[in-house]
Amino acid sequence: MEAMQSLVERLERAVSRLEQLSAESHGPPGDCGEVNGVHGGVAPSVEAFDKLMDSVVAEFIKNSRILAGDVDAHAEMVHGAFQAQRAFLLMASQYQQPQEGPVASTALALSVLSSGPGLPPPPPPPPPPGPPPLFENEGRKEEPSPSRSALFAQLNQGEAITKGLRHVTDDQKTYKNPSLRAQGQARSPAKSHTPSPTSPKSFSPQKHAPVFELEGKKWRVEYQEDRNDLVISETELKQVAYIFKCDKSTLQINGKINSITIDNCKKFGLVFDNVVGIVEVINSKDIQIQVMGRVPTISINKTEGCHVYLSEDALDCELVSAKSSEMNVLVPQDGDYREFPVPEQFKTVWDGSKLVTEPAEIMA
Repeated sequence: MEAMQSLVERLERAVSRLEQLSAESHGPPGDCGEVNGVHGGVAPSVEAFDKLMDSVVAEFIKNSRILAGDVDAHAEMVHGAFQAQRAFLLMASQYQQPQEGPVASTALALSVLSSGPGLPPPPPPPPPPGPPPLFENEGRKEEPSPSRSALFAQLNQGEAITKGLRHVTDDQKTYKNPSLRAQGQARSPAKSHTPSPTSPKSFSPQKHAPVFELEGKKWRVEYQEDRNDLVISETELKQVAYIFKCDKSTLQINGKINSITIDNCKKFGLVFDNVVGIVEVINSKDIQIQVMGRVPTISINKTEGCHVYLSEDALDCELVSAKSSEMNVLVPQDGDYREFPVPEQFKTVWDGSKLVTEPAEIMA
């Protein structure tokens, strides 16, 4: 902190020296003349620099003061550097050709800026504008300023005074790493420890306890893995079965049941006797269904790979599919099963009065 304060003081002295040199070399107010295409006032380059300081830089300084601490101290150094740069630009605009005395003095003043340790790397920037929480300051709420990384990107476009700034990588930006932002808010100002940026930790999916139970009228079969001995033998007509996130497992349902739903399962096999309502397959992959008795409707949605084995009594089953692929229906013939693919692509034409949709020929 003492080093930062020392650098701020040196910047202030450099600014004062440059302003003094500018005042001494400018001449009497009544004899300004025309210098570098400017009659009185300041040169266009100085005006443009003033606009930058009055807008982006001023906003940066204001919000850095709200954050206080090291951020505020760093902002003061940046502000001093910009003041020194403006004084240099103002002096340069007042001469048609370089003169030995002022140039040597200016070089001496700028050497003060470069002789120190240089500007420290900027701290992680505050969150970007928009929905994130507002900054609190003495009971008032102010919107957060634009990302500081955007500010430095503008300053680095031709401004030599900012060449010492270190680039902030993505893993050091708090708005892209909530863990860093939380650590920065929880840290006490008296502590000097700075958490080193690390790669985000990879968390393995949470393991859930397997479920196999009757809850009211619903059979819940959930989070079963590598189980091929699952059997529901006591069923009633009003009961339903809900199978969720089961992997590499097989379930057999005996008797008659109202409906069955397979949701988010992989490599799952279902064998059942009779369903009076519907069998649904949703958001699943590699599913095999074998109907031993009857089922009026089988629905397949958002599923990749589904093979349905129908019995002789279930040949009148209706198959409804949407956003699915690799679907096949296997029909018993001559003591074996014959496989028929379910169309995935369709052709629609206007027949003069209505749209007519039929399977594309390549899938028929």
